[in-house]
Amino acid sequence: MYPLEIKLHQSSNLLEIKFNNLTECMLSSEFLRVHSPSAEVRGHGPGQETLQVQKENVAIENIEPIGQYAIKLTFSDGHNTGIYTWDYLYELAATYDALWEEYLRKLSVAGIQRTKTHA
Repeated sequence: MYPLEIKLHQSSNLLEIKFNNLTECMLSSEFLRVHSPSAEVRGHGPGQETLQVQKENVAIENIEPIGQYAIKLTFSDGHNTGIYTWDYLYELAATYDALWEEYLRKLSVAGIQRTKTHA
């Protein structure tokens, strides 16, 4: 799987991706930021993940291609260490609903309120 088109909608903070299998998705900057594949977010092994909070208003400031297999996103909070491979972006798109609900659940368990109601 690989993207045919990646388009940033800055006014809505959405990244639109059209894959070669005709899958299309819109992923919010917040969603992409809290699911960054970086060690800062994911840790260095199972159980070492760090819950990302207060990312409701984060924006993507830059998209940098990494070879023919990935992009690197720079966010308005300064985060720029995650490499989003095509496979990882497709996985995020395919499992968006479950991942978003799990994120909201983790925030709730931690007693953290979001300032927005949707991603």
